[in-house]
Amino acid sequence: MTFSDVLLILPGHPAISVIFWVIIISVSLYLARSPAHRAILSMSKVLHYGFRIAAHSTRLAEQKLTQRNREVLLAAGREASERIVEREFDRVDATVRRDLAGYPALQRQLSEQILSIDEDYKQSTEVPPAPPGWLKAVESVAKIPSSGDPMVANILGDIHQSLVKAQNTAIDEYRKSSHERHLLLKRMMPHWRRLLQVLGQVDKSVNSLIERSKTIDRHMDEYEQITKGSDRAVRMLSSSSITQFFISAFVLGVAIGGAVINFHLIARPMSEMVGGTSMIMGFKTANIAALVIILVEIAMGLFLMESLRITRLFPVIGALDDKIRVRMVYITFAMLFCLASIEAGLAYMREILSQSDAALVQYLTQNKEAAAAAPQSRWITTAAQMAMGFILPFALTFVAIPMESFVHSLRTVLGIIGVGLLRGFEFLLRLFGNIARYAGIMFVQLYDLLIFAPLWIERQVKGRTNEPGKKKTEKGGRDVSTAAMGGQS
Repeated sequence: MTFSDVLLILPGHPAISVIFWVIIISVSLYLARSPAHRAILSMSKVLHYGFRIAAHSTRLAEQKLTQRNREVLLAAGREASERIVEREFDRVDATVRRDLAGYPALQRQLSEQILSIDEDYKQSTEVPPAPPGWLKAVESVAKIPSSGDPMVANILGDIHQSLVKAQNTAIDEYRKSSHERHLLLKRMMPHWRRLLQVLGQVDKSVNSLIERSKTIDRHMDEYEQITKGSDRAVRMLSSSSITQFFISAFVLGVAIGGAVINFHLIARPMSEMVGGTSMIMGFKTANIAALVIILVEIAMGLFLMESLRITRLFPVIGALDDKIRVRMVYITFAMLFCLASIEAGLAYMREILSQSDAALVQYLTQNKEAAAAAPQSRWITTAAQMAMGFILPFALTFVAIPMESFVHSLRTVLGIIGVGLLRGFEFLLRLFGNIARYAGIMFVQLYDLLIFAPLWIERQVKGRTNEPGKKKTEKGGRDVSTAAMGGQS
């Protein structure tokens, strides 16, 4: 006996049995309508409020993360601004020590030049010659009437000749004094040029200090905005961090490419040194040794940059005494130089191995002439590989600079991504809460749709029972209105 046989109320009449079961289910659902509605609505409210609480918690987490990102941005910006302002003040101090420290000597030089120019100027002044005292005598003699006396004419002729001679002498003396004044003025020109040169140096130094002061003022304004925590400073720092993140990521990608080339350059000769068949944890020992050498070079480069105070990834190194820090610079540079020399030797060894392999292949292929001629032109590749092996370790030293920018900007970028993810998750939670709320209403309507027949019968019955009451209400209303109209009349 199957389950379908059990469902048949009347064997041989499946349609009647189906109708009977539909009626039973509809009546059962109709009787359970109110509890079912409350259960559906309660479940939708539970889900709705649960999603709203989760969204509120997510919003609080987003606000905390936003505040944390703001604090990190302001702290990083304040540190960077302090470093920039400190370097600008160091440059101003160096400028003052270099240029303004010689101002006493410049002042003394200017005073000497001005004194020399003043003395030459006083000597070059033109003093008009005093009129001779015998002019009055000549004037008195000239007023004497000649009356045709030859004696008077001779005296006047002698006086005329004396006057002409005296005039020529005065002119010669005046020309001589003018020449001396011109020579003095000419001697003043080098002093003027030197004075102008000194004043030009002073003007250049002062203008340099003015430009530095303008730069410091701009950085101080930015530092003031950062210390105040203004929104403009946060936006500026955020955009700057994102820019630095992408730039430093690009430079690190280039550095990784150089490290890969360096790895392939020394991996094969390392197999000849440590053995090509030995393995460590499933990896070739030669590859691990080559990778360790490259990582040690990068570490030495980091320590060198930290000792030079170019980067600040390790505060302990920056806080060392200057003597110890200088010693550390020499030690790290010496170790880096040794590693670069080792890589150059490994690159040379790699070229020798590749030449041996090529010669062996050519010998086995009966091409002895090519085997003898090929090594003569391989010195170029040998020199290039040795140069690459020596230069790449020093090039990897500068990885510390983009690495520092990448590390500092990564915090900001991760914070921005985290805030975006939390906002998206909050939106989804609120969306699911509203969906759960209106889904309850929808399921209630679907539930009523399944029992539409009993509900229709209920409406019809309620409608018939309410009709006599409605008629009585309408009749009473008409009687009241009539009485009201009569009373008004």
